[in-house]
Amino acid sequence: MNSEAKVLETTSIRSRAIDYIELMKPELTGLSTLTTLCGFYLATNYTFNFWLFFHTAIGTLLVGGGAGALNQYIERSYDALMKRTERRPLPSGRLQPLEALCFGIGISILGIVQLSLFVNMLTGFLAALTWTTYLFLYTPLKRVTPMSTIIGGIPGALPPMMGWTAVRGEISPEAWILFAILFCWQMPHFFSLAWMYRKDYARAGFKILTVTDPSGIKTSKQIVWFAAALLPVSIAPAFLGMTGSLSTVGALILGIGFLALGVILFRSSGHEDFDAIGKVNFYSRRMFFASLIYLPALMLMMSLGKL
Repeated sequence: MNSEAKVLETTSIRSRAIDYIELMKPELTGLSTLTTLCGFYLATNYTFNFWLFFHTAIGTLLVGGGAGALNQYIERSYDALMKRTERRPLPSGRLQPLEALCFGIGISILGIVQLSLFVNMLTGFLAALTWTTYLFLYTPLKRVTPMSTIIGGIPGALPPMMGWTAVRGEISPEAWILFAILFCWQMPHFFSLAWMYRKDYARAGFKILTVTDPSGIKTSKQIVWFAAALLPVSIAPAFLGMTGSLSTVGALILGIGFLALGVILFRSSGHEDFDAIGKVNFYSRRMFFASLIYLPALMLMMSLGKL
């Protein structure tokens, strides 16, 4: 094989590897893994178990990545109808459906088995519950009812609980608080994204709230309600002894700022021309990117507050 052929083969292998990584929804999977590891750290009181930490991280990564790959397999025909997703590996034809199906099932099983055998059975069960509800409740319900977003918040909020159970082996009030933080955060995060791409979702036939809310009033109300709910639940860890005063102060600053952006979005809604005059792109995009800053920052504050 000459040098040019070797270069082409190497490039092809690299491109396929990137496509498989994209199948795993790395941004979403990475964020879920981060919250899992934060839950793990907050649950650790004395000696930090690096081996357990490693298995928790890899297992969560595999389960989340497998769910992402299978979600793209299920929705490949709908992804082809949306500008935001038409260049994904399956609708673009870079990978075949069977490849994605086998890959998704394979790494999902590996992840659940790893968590069950090398962490504990409870964490493995929660991982399986996350995987099942994401693929067999949330994914199909997106084409049936706007309530799918609330239902989808359940698997999205389980990862930090998994981190807690990895160490403690039980679902305690602290684990439920971590669940509540993620559940409340997901709503402003998703609704702001869904508002930006509401035409895409409508084109693909998804029956989510933003598709049936031309004025933005209902969507922005949901954003404000859940952003407001984040304030008490984000400071609750300090009252349960999970973190210190630094976490409380940081959570309040982050939460007030996050809520303020939601209120501004709400005050800008209610007009028939809300979409046409461009406010949608400005305010919803600002809310979405704020959500991407809020969660890692809160996780960092909670972790530092434990020191």
